[in-house]
Amino acid sequence: MQAQLNLIDGEACAAASGRTLEVLDPSDGQVFASLPRSDARDVDAAVAAARRAFHGPWGRATATERGRVLSRLAALILEHHEDLARLECRDTGKPIQQARADITACARYFEYYGGAADKLHGEQIPYAAGSTVIALRVPHGVTGHIIPWNYPAQIFGRSVGGALAAGNACVVKPAEDACLTPLRIAALALQAGLPAGALNIVCGLGIEAGAALAAHPDLNHISFTGSAATGTAVAQAAAVNHLPVTLELGGKSPQLLFADADLDQALPVVVNAIVQNAGQTCAAGSRVLIERSIHAEVMERLAARFAALRTGPGAQGLDCGPLINARQLGRVRAMVDAGLADGLKVAARATLEADAPAGGFYFPPLLLDQVPPAHAIAQQELFGPVLAAFTFDGEDEAVALANGTPYGLTAAVWTRDGGRQLRCAHGIEAGQVFVNNYGAGGGIELPFGGMKHSGYGREKAFEGLRGFTTLKTIAISHG
Repeated sequence: MQAQLNLIDGEACAAASGRTLEVLDPSDGQVFASLPRSDARDVDAAVAAARRAFHGPWGRATATERGRVLSRLAALILEHHEDLARLECRDTGKPIQQARADITACARYFEYYGGAADKLHGEQIPYAAGSTVIALRVPHGVTGHIIPWNYPAQIFGRSVGGALAAGNACVVKPAEDACLTPLRIAALALQAGLPAGALNIVCGLGIEAGAALAAHPDLNHISFTGSAATGTAVAQAAAVNHLPVTLELGGKSPQLLFADADLDQALPVVVNAIVQNAGQTCAAGSRVLIERSIHAEVMERLAARFAALRTGPGAQGLDCGPLINARQLGRVRAMVDAGLADGLKVAARATLEADAPAGGFYFPPLLLDQVPPAHAIAQQELFGPVLAAFTFDGEDEAVALANGTPYGLTAAVWTRDGGRQLRCAHGIEAGQVFVNNYGAGGGIELPFGGMKHSGYGREKAFEGLRGFTTLKTIAISHG
């Protein structure tokens, strides 16, 4: 069993308590590593190290110097691409091809923000005669980052990349189920020339290390990605210290299929949007809304695709891997079982490979038809590979159904009608709306975040970089 360590002030170290957590491979349920079970003492040490770096070498670095460090880190990630992908695959259970794509995306975040670091400008504001007023974008200072287990490498890149590019020093608390790639990438950051303390990784449980970070009085900003319930707790803890918060929370994202949609183009995307990462994606396309006149055809074709999907260990590179842990598997099973007891109709099930290890956390993809819009499976985020189908009559009902959940993260509209494309895109309450495609969160260059219970603030793109700064106004009276 490989013992992992925190990274604080440039040094690998155990938790102050000496306690550890086991790391399980979701594909077989076996322990293969251990992590420090950190607490408030470790968080204090990490925040203090970040504060020293912010007031020291990292805070004194020019934007160009920061950008070069991040660009070197991007190159190192690509240099170690396969090793990182295999680590991500084993730690999360996701199919190896998805893990490879995630590492590529992580490198791209650091490449993007490395190039953007010296292009973050303030502005001069016209004011009174004899005065010059400038508004500067300055880093918050020490930023906290609580990242989830579903995309540890990707979300590490998108959150930490923007924060470091803006000049902040970071303390990261990865989810206890998936710490390994953030730890490895942070070690590469030191190799790229990042000063000690500018990036610190503290492993541990959310209720211990995560809660201590969210409530820490010496933070200046916190970014959280995870469930709506935990996001509320993070925001409440941060509010005591008047911290600005970025929350990227859950979703119940719809895909609207109109009768004139190109089904050959749409249906593979609809399936992939719920099967990717075993449905453990905030922006998973977990609802498909189908115009009544094409419902029978769409369901027949979707059912054939679901029946052909294969589920098994991540290293085999099949369509779907396991869920992250036994707790998540139990939650998905319980919600689906309750739905079936309520009479929900199963349209298709995927298959589990015969040689899949008995201890793995597998839930083969499931397609449900004619789910009542008020049912829990239509309203709540399962975070599993379950697609719920609905019918609608007309554009107004489609948009009302799309907006009929507490969430508003992403959505897709499939139609050839240009006017309908724009009307639906404007009418749907979501942070991202895709037309005749579905980005499941979009590219690095696209601002990402939600409405309603899906959170607030934006990450990714240049907007994400701005979010890791605050404005300082300087007014000079010179006559």
